[in-house]
Amino acid sequence: MKIIIALLIFSILIIFHELGHFWLAKANGIRVNEFSLGLGPTIFGITKGETKYSLKLLPFGGACMMEGEDGESSDERAFGKKSVWARMSVVAAGPIFNFIMALVFSFILICNIGYDLPVLADVTAGYAAEEAGMQAGDVIVKMNGKKIHFYREISSYAMFHTGEAVEVTYERDGERYQTTLVPKYDEELGRYLYGFQGNTENVKGNLWDNVKYSFYETKYWISTTIGSLKMLVTGGVSLNDMSGPVGIVDVIGDSYEESVSYGYYAAFLQMLYISIILAANLGVMNLLPLPALDGGRLVFLIIEAIRRKKIDPEKEGMVHFVGIMLLFALMIVVMFNDIRKLFL
Repeated sequence: MKIIIALLIFSILIIFHELGHFWLAKANGIRVNEFSLGLGPTIFGITKGETKYSLKLLPFGGACMMEGEDGESSDERAFGKKSVWARMSVVAAGPIFNFIMALVFSFILICNIGYDLPVLADVTAGYAAEEAGMQAGDVIVKMNGKKIHFYREISSYAMFHTGEAVEVTYERDGERYQTTLVPKYDEELGRYLYGFQGNTENVKGNLWDNVKYSFYETKYWISTTIGSLKMLVTGGVSLNDMSGPVGIVDVIGDSYEESVSYGYYAAFLQMLYISIILAANLGVMNLLPLPALDGGRLVFLIIEAIRRKKIDPEKEGMVHFVGIMLLFALMIVVMFNDIRKLFL
C-alpha cells in the first residue's frame, strides 16, 4: 500500500511540474510532441492533436518533449524559434508550478489544522531566554532580522545556525523588545538550546489568515530546502543524510501507517503535509543552476539574453548530457545509501 501511495504522490508532483512546461509551451505557440509520465519504454500512449500522451514503464520522472528543444528544427513552432523570454517562461514554469502546488496544498492543510504561532509556552531555567527575562506569552517576531511566522521556524533557525548567538525581537503586551541570546549546549539532547518552550496548539484563522499563512508555509519549506542544500555544501550534512526515491517511499510508507491508525482523515492530512515538502523541494532542486535541470537551462538562456546571441545547441546539448550522467551517478549513490539504511 505504501508503494502505491508514494507512486501516487510522485505522479501528482511530476504531472503538475510537467503541466507547467506544457501549458506555457502551448501559450507561446510551441509544438509539444509528447507529454509523458515515467521514463523508459512506453506502456500506453494516445495521440490527441499534435501531442502524444504516454505512460512509461519506470514510475519515476516525466517529460514534456517539445519540438526542437534539444536540437535544431526547421519547424516555425519549434522551441528554439521562439524568443529567449518565451523560452525562459517555459523552462521556469515547471518549478513555479511546484511552488503553486505547495501553496494550494498548504492552504488546504491550514484550513483543516491551523498554524503554529511563535508564542512561548514557557522558558527553560538556566538558559539564555530565562536569563534575558523572557517569559510565557512572549511572541517571537524576528531572529537576527529574519521574520518569524511559525514556532517551528525557531527550531529551524537554531539548526541552520547551530551554536550562534542570535538577536531576538519579541512582543509582550503590544510592546516590542530586543535581546541577544547565546545558546547553551545540552549534553543529554546533544544540541544547542536557547531555552524556548513552544506552544503546541495550532491556531485556526479566518480565510485571509489562511491564505496569508499558506504563503508563509510555502516560503518556510522553500527556505528549509535551501538551508539544507547550504549545509550539504558546507559539510553540515553528508550524502548519507540525503534520501532518494527509495528513502522517500520508506518515509511516506511509515508516515502513512502511523497516521492511518488515527483514521483516514489523519492519513490524508499527513500525506498532504509530505506532498507540500516534496513539492517545495522539487521546485528548488529543479532551479539549481546545474546542467540538465531547469535551472541549468535557465543559465544558458540568461547568457543568451545578455549576449543577444544563441549558444551553439550542440555545445549546450553536450553540457546537459554530461549533467544528466552526473545526476544519474548521484542518484545511484543516494539509492544505494537508501537501500543500505533499510537493512541497518
